[in-house]
Amino acid sequence: MKTIIKNPRITEKASNALAHNVYIFDIGQAAGKIEIKKEIMRIYKVEPVKINILPIPRKSVFLKGRKGTKAGGKKALVYLKKGDKIEFI
Repeated sequence: MKTIIKNPRITEKASNALAHNVYIFDIGQAAGKIEIKKEIMRIYKVEPVKINILPIPRKSVFLKGRKGTKAGGKKALVYLKKGDKIEFI
């Protein structure tokens, strides 16, 4: 089974987006907007108004003197109508 929604993205920027009723999730590489919408409705029982998908680029890092890369991925911005909210526990 392919992963559609991995987890909510908890960052300072994501917290600021909550004021505008926008929730940000890490998603699987093969996930599309329609699949994400169905999954949000199934898990959180709210209907998204709009969904944007953005790539997360790979990044070069140095750890303990060794060169490596952080894996990239995709994230979804899920817009909800006023009054709807998603609770993360």
